[in-house]
Amino acid sequence: MQIFLTATRRAILVLAMLGVAAYGAAALVTVADVLGRRVGLPIDGVVDLVQLFVVTGAWLVMPWAFCSGAHVGVDFLITRLPRAPQILLRFLAMLAALALLGAMLWLGYGTFQQRVMFGDRSQQLGIPISWFWLPLLIGLGFSLLGAIAAFLSPQVQGQEL
Repeated sequence: MQIFLTATRRAILVLAMLGVAAYGAAALVTVADVLGRRVGLPIDGVVDLVQLFVVTGAWLVMPWAFCSGAHVGVDFLITRLPRAPQILLRFLAMLAALALLGAMLWLGYGTFQQRVMFGDRSQQLGIPISWFWLPLLIGLGFSLLGAIAAFLSPQVQGQEL
């Protein structure tokens, strides 16, 4: 069990770092384009690049919120309850999260397959649209693992991984 928790936390932390780096890349491309336009050297496809980086950042950081308990919650009510109801409510919350994340992953994968089948591409650079869906699928998959890890180790919630 401890091996699963440690490996999950490490993988999720790496994904979160990549997500933050993607946000940084979006900012750098935007600044470079703004400065480049002032001297007549705009960056071609800046919209495509920024969209891809922002989508990647959002979905790769999301598992960290599940694993660390950083998402919005109503802990102030749950912590006042006796231990048995706390565990039950946390278990039910995990099941609800797993059901929602699982449904999103299932439907997202179907859409990803359609984008691959049709060969959809972005308008400016022709980036395959399936590339925009890969971070979503990875983020949802690891969010499932993060929700399980958070339930199995409640002392981690609200603390750094």
